[in-house]
Amino acid sequence: MKSIYKIIIALILLPGVAVYGQITDKPNGDSLSLHAILSEVIQNYPSIKKTQTDIVSSDAKIELAKTAYLPDVNLTGSFTFLGPTTSLTMPGLGSFQLYPPDMYSAALNISQSIYDFGKADKSITFEKQNREMVGFSIELLKQRLSGMMIGNFYSIVFLQEAVKIKNEEIATLNEHLVFVQKKAATGSATNYEVLTTKVRISVIENQKTDLSNALQIQLGQLNSFLGKSQDTKLTVKNEVLAPQILASNDSLFAIAFDHRNEMKIARQKSTLADTRLKMANIQNNPSLNAFGTGGIKNGYFNDKYQDVGKLNFAVGVSLKVPLFDANRSKYTKIQANSEIQGNVQETELARRTIVNEVVESKANAQSALKKVHQSELQLEQALQAYSLAETNFRAGAITNLDMLDSSTSVAESRLALLKTKIDYSASILKLKLALGEQIY
Repeated sequence: MKSIYKIIIALILLPGVAVYGQITDKPNGDSLSLHAILSEVIQNYPSIKKTQTDIVSSDAKIELAKTAYLPDVNLTGSFTFLGPTTSLTMPGLGSFQLYPPDMYSAALNISQSIYDFGKADKSITFEKQNREMVGFSIELLKQRLSGMMIGNFYSIVFLQEAVKIKNEEIATLNEHLVFVQKKAATGSATNYEVLTTKVRISVIENQKTDLSNALQIQLGQLNSFLGKSQDTKLTVKNEVLAPQILASNDSLFAIAFDHRNEMKIARQKSTLADTRLKMANIQNNPSLNAFGTGGIKNGYFNDKYQDVGKLNFAVGVSLKVPLFDANRSKYTKIQANSEIQGNVQETELARRTIVNEVVESKANAQSALKKVHQSELQLEQALQAYSLAETNFRAGAITNLDMLDSSTSVAESRLALLKTKIDYSASILKLKLALGEQIY
């Protein structure tokens, strides 16, 4: 009986992978596929929604960098009351003020960058590359969430089927109990055989209770992932994968290096560091700008020395050439070069981790497939043994205990076969994740 509990524990701790798809509103009794569950979880899980806001922020940063190409336009106005004012008296001409006591002005000002020697271009490129990084990070989160879901899904698959097997085992034992009780009534069997059968039924009932409790826990977790009420009744489809031919390790490594989000992120970090270094190199480049302002203000005098307001303008160009930036560009370059070197090591670490995951997943899949074949043979032999035991028992050639042991062997063989198929399916899906396949 201990083997049954080992199977339960192993399934609950099963490592995960998953698939993605679309789910529609279903009645509580409908079975959900792994495809449908992953679709709902990835579309609505809070951590996914949170990271998707980073894309909006990245898009805004790109547009903000592009504003360097656009003119800066503003409208200014002022009014100033001065006192005392200076006046000048000239013989024959009278007295007049050098400037009016009430000064006003209104102007439209425009400033436009003509050429910044690549600084705006590099800034835009950097923000676009950073957006790609955010996209890779979101995909990585989806993959990891998929990995979390597979253990939950296949635990439910196993527990659902295990409860069914236990129900069938209990029904078989109850039929056997009726048969033994009839034999005991005629003196062909002893009360010990009746009690032994009842004890076996009680043991199976307890096992079923444990399985049902574990199933309820896993269903509660699934409801939590889906954002549903804990009272929602769910069932999942019994989905196991057919045997597949696996490629060589070198081919699998090449696929994984090209598709894994961890490698994409490591490479993108290197690209960002390179761009940051280029930005540092052109940080002190000159900048050429055009400016213009036009409006109305007073302070002009006519031929009668009267203060009047006039339209006025000013246009020109300006050139800014940085000479000393307090070593900011120097230390920015040092920092960028350090990041480039660090990213080389991070990429190598990601590569080694991927190799280990691919090798482990492939080995687990191959081992699980062998166990599937062995478990199928074991179940076939257990069924044959049970058929013979049933015939011999009715003929009185074996004891009641032998019959019960044979029945238990069939149930355990069925559970073992189910677990090996689930292990194989999980290993194949885990291998797909290790290869960077977008299974959701």
